[in-house]
Amino acid sequence: MSDPTIQTFCCHHTGNREDFAVKIMDEFNTDSYNIVCLISSTIGILGSAYQIFPDVLNKIKRGHNSTRGRRIIIWLAVADLLASFGVLVRSSLWLRYKNIMPQPDDDVSVLFCSITSAWTQYFYTVTWFWTLFYAIDTWLTIKGRDSHTLLYHSIAWGLPAATTGVGLSILYIPNATCHNLPTATSALYKILPNYCATYLPIAMVMIVNPVMYVLSSKSVEMAVAVPLAQFTSKERRVVDTLRLKFFLINVVFYLCWLPNLLNGILLWTMWFNIPVKVIITIWYIMALTNPMQALLNALVYRKWNTNRWRHNTFSNEMRKEFRFYDEQSPLLGSEPPRLQLSPIPPGINNYSTL
Repeated sequence: MSDPTIQTFCCHHTGNREDFAVKIMDEFNTDSYNIVCLISSTIGILGSAYQIFPDVLNKIKRGHNSTRGRRIIIWLAVADLLASFGVLVRSSLWLRYKNIMPQPDDDVSVLFCSITSAWTQYFYTVTWFWTLFYAIDTWLTIKGRDSHTLLYHSIAWGLPAATTGVGLSILYIPNATCHNLPTATSALYKILPNYCATYLPIAMVMIVNPVMYVLSSKSVEMAVAVPLAQFTSKERRVVDTLRLKFFLINVVFYLCWLPNLLNGILLWTMWFNIPVKVIITIWYIMALTNPMQALLNALVYRKWNTNRWRHNTFSNEMRKEFRFYDEQSPLLGSEPPRLQLSPIPPGINNYSTL
């Protein structure tokens, strides 16, 4: 999982029983925790592979280029795969050597813990930005605007490198000592930046994505209803399916990352009276939900079957994307076929994966 609290355990410590990290380790069953991480990260790897490899094989065999939305989903899955792999390696070695918290003066364990923590945090941060860009690009697609692939890649891979590097550098440099700091102010300066680097992107996605999907749903509804001044049950089913998909995408993100946000809020609002058992319970939930994001994404970002909705008011270009068929207007009976709508660019729902 990606959590700044676990990352502080990588620091050198003196074994002082008053230290929060040492105190919580006394009540923490590390074996069961690592087993949960191993299972969930393995499932996450399988979920990522399920999204990536069929698309790659299809491109090799048939030479088909992925739609712009599908490309974003693939990069999201790649980041999920690498993050889950980091959790898998870290948990395997922790389970083998029983040392989530390094022993005093154990530089090798500190180095391993800090590197794997940085790896995991970096790639999970990348997934948050790709999740954000999928929502933004969906809205741009519906509006008929171009994608910004180079900008997406620059931010999705570059900004997490900066935030992760800065947050963990402040935490570990110069001597990986972040326990028993002399003053509350020094602890704040040492530890808080890494929490901000982790939780601010999560909060940003939780706020921005629902807004973007609401705007996208309204735009689709207008595109369907306005040109013919009608909105039949057939059009309603298409719009409702899109809304359901957008809703489930948001639900998955909240389910996977809200426990992390809650963990941070509890730690910083109850610093001097931390409910240890509650925090440990949240850690188990995070150990399960964080790597499971890959599998859940495979379910909500998949191609949704719309073959039963063969009647539509979409343009020819949209009709090709959705594999719809022409039909006479149900309001006109045997009148000539419907008028063509103004062009709406392809790309909704993966984009061609309603």
